[in-house]
Amino acid sequence: MKKLVLATNNSHKTTEIKELLADTGLEILTLADFPKMPPLIEDGQTFRDNALKKARTVHLHSHLPALADDSGLEVFYLAMRPGVRSARYAGENATDEQNNKKLLDELRGVAPRRRGAQFRSVLALVGPDFAEISEGLCRGTIAESPRGTNGFGYDPIFVPDGYTETFAELPSEEKNRISHRAKSVKGMKASIRTRIDADEGLSRITR
Repeated sequence: MKKLVLATNNSHKTTEIKELLADTGLEILTLADFPKMPPLIEDGQTFRDNALKKARTVHLHSHLPALADDSGLEVFYLAMRPGVRSARYAGENATDEQNNKKLLDELRGVAPRRRGAQFRSVLALVGPDFAEISEGLCRGTIAESPRGTNGFGYDPIFVPDGYTETFAELPSEEKNRISHRAKSVKGMKASIRTRIDADEGLSRITR
């Protein structure tokens, strides 16, 4: 079976991406399959920079095609912050709850019509002689307070357009249908199939 390595330490992202790629017929490996993998550094200025850097690191050390996601929340009122610092908005070791609180504090008193935001996901697929990029956006608004327990990150305070529920209140099947990550994965599937099918030797390397 052909293999693909997910270049992420985030268990929630791993679960989502595995579900979204379930119809590809690939064996999806994770960083847990490569205990000697070096740390993945996210010091780029853009989501694209970070996704490419992570995918290249994992491909180099696994000798397999690697898929990396870098994603985050962009709030229009805050000049697109937290952006690439979404996971560490309240500090390097901040929890999801701390990040959400910092964002809500910054939006305290801001009218609903000015609380527009979007989630952005950038995927990078890297192999021996290729690097593909796919991007997905999901627009919505920031709620007044956290709601729901199904999501992670900023999901409890993000209400996607056309819904009254936050991402954390929606069933995972519905979130995976409309989310930014669902869109970026959908845009990457053709490249995944084409690139990995075209590289039989690489895809058959055992870990």
